[in-house]
Amino acid sequence: MDKKEKNIIKKEKNLTGLISEKEKSLALRCMEAALRHGADQARVSLNKSVLDSYSMLNGELDKVAHSADRSIFLYVFADGKYGTFSTNMLDETELDRFAAQAVESVKMLAEDRYRTLPELSRTACDAVTGRELGLYDESYEDLTSEDRLRLAGNECIFKDIAAGTPLPDEDSSCDAGTQGSRRFLVISEECEYSDSVDDNFTADSHGFSGRHTETSFAICSEITIEAGGKKYSGYWWDSSPYLSGLHKGICSETALNKAVSQIGPERHRGGKFRMVVDRSVSSRLISPVISALNAASIQQESSFLKDSLGKKFFSDGLTLVDLARTPGKPGSRFFDTEGVATHDMDIIRNGTVETWFVNSYMAGKMGIKPTIEGVSRPVLMPYHASGHGIPDSFGADEMIAEYGSGIYVTGFNGGNCNPTTGNFSYGIEGFAFKNGKVTHPVREMIITGNMLELWNGLLAAGNDARACTRWQIPSLCFGDVHFSA
Repeated sequence: MDKKEKNIIKKEKNLTGLISEKEKSLALRCMEAALRHGADQARVSLNKSVLDSYSMLNGELDKVAHSADRSIFLYVFADGKYGTFSTNMLDETELDRFAAQAVESVKMLAEDRYRTLPELSRTACDAVTGRELGLYDESYEDLTSEDRLRLAGNECIFKDIAAGTPLPDEDSSCDAGTQGSRRFLVISEECEYSDSVDDNFTADSHGFSGRHTETSFAICSEITIEAGGKKYSGYWWDSSPYLSGLHKGICSETALNKAVSQIGPERHRGGKFRMVVDRSVSSRLISPVISALNAASIQQESSFLKDSLGKKFFSDGLTLVDLARTPGKPGSRFFDTEGVATHDMDIIRNGTVETWFVNSYMAGKMGIKPTIEGVSRPVLMPYHASGHGIPDSFGADEMIAEYGSGIYVTGFNGGNCNPTTGNFSYGIEGFAFKNGKVTHPVREMIITGNMLELWNGLLAAGNDARACTRWQIPSLCFGDVHFSA
């Protein structure tokens, strides 16, 4: 086979992705079989994925993993009843039998008249090839085992820093603002490189057909050190839909810095303090808000935002939008699992709740207009309580410098938020800061409060959300948060 023929085959492969035309045809036949055996409506979702990962331990290859998955999900609506079924057998005869048994099983269930497919006019019509959002990196096809091993190995710094040898830490970013050097032993380093490709084809009996294909590349590292008879761990990661977008060679160094910065924690008195939350963990505080906007929670009266639609529940500083159709960005998609078309929209605008997440089922049950089943790519917009403009670089460091004294949270250790009341209690770790400078690490503290009160005390939201994350939540600053020692 000459080079030209290989390029033609590669081009055809790239046009189809993991799912072949034959597999798409079998999925459609499965849906048609369900209709033939008595279903009133049906939806089918064919998913294929491949994952490769290379794990390093102390600079040596420790584990290699390769997995490939393929499955068909069949959603059956029959006689006002509904059921979901799955199989990994893609044989025409077996799929016909599978569909027949699925319909027979559904007909034995209790009636639920609100179960139905969305109207065709609400579904996406622009997700034809799966590549429209630019989330597939064709360089994935050229990666070899040697490439993956090299990417994993290049992240390791264990041998470079002579494990077991006491090292002075002269990097001010590692010493959290304290004076002098710190001495520590490197106990272990775990690094992993992984890449994956996911392909989805969804169709329903109303005429919807859509496809979504994306690649993902990721590197992560965890380093454990010992200092003063105590162990400390630091972790960092990065990911991208594109191999060229992956920040290589920094995860282990960042993880080491994070571990060293924890040396010598001091007790801190309890009370109410300003709280700066690092961008790497800030999504923990917006997640309960987004969950509370789900129609299922609202209908079951297990949401602290059950009466919120169109009302101002938060401070002017909270503006949260869903930028679901941003090309090339993690989390972007043209349709949800029902096939309903996504669109860029306001979730909360200047503190006012603009939308709930309402799928077709909950819309019928609650007698309200359907929207979308859930958030795709939430983006929290920059804000400053003073009303002055936001600088080009506005993150945790700038907030600490501006707001003087308080506690800088860099991690959450357990805890929960009551979805009905919004009351929360989270364990935290991080640093105390005073006069605009970090003073010392703190651990084993707890923050308590209520989500509505917390977000009404928002002082600032940065513009430093990590590009690698689906949830674009930047560093945040809140006033008068209750900390327990």
